[in-house]
Amino acid sequence: MKTAAALLSFCCLVSCAGYQLGGVKPASLAQIHNISVPMFSNASLHPRAEALATSAVANAIVQDGTYKISTADRADAILEGKLASIKYTAIRGTRRDTLLPEELTSTATIDWTLRDARNPTKVLASGTSVGTSQLFVSSNLQTARNNALPEALERAGEALVSQIANGY
Repeated sequence: MKTAAALLSFCCLVSCAGYQLGGVKPASLAQIHNISVPMFSNASLHPRAEALATSAVANAIVQDGTYKISTADRADAILEGKLASIKYTAIRGTRRDTLLPEELTSTATIDWTLRDARNPTKVLASGTSVGTSQLFVSSNLQTARNNALPEALERAGEALVSQIANGY
């Protein structure tokens, strides 16, 4: 009876043998602990959007917790980014005028490269991250777009951090 109970408890413990606690960083980034995030560049026509994109990515790194943000002299890697584009697409138009949108989708695209801090020619990872948000068109379209942009950049930042922290 004791042998059967011991065997049963052993089988229960073995069933989760493949699970491990801790981070699941990609193997190529296992030695990276601190990342420097300098100001991103801006290839879009939106003024000061590079500051919003940099802040969104830095906040996503802090919230994820896999890496720490540090200065360039103490970092293991440097995350360089470029806000490639901000596009708006109409989702729904008015009934009387189909060319006049009522609701838009804002799509922000960030191109990024993670470089080794000791050897900047060595690229550790790179990719493109996309984030979207939806907005209703109000009487002031520019204000509505400006209010929707941080959410799209936040989602692009979360996608970027997911790629460097989890590998997908």
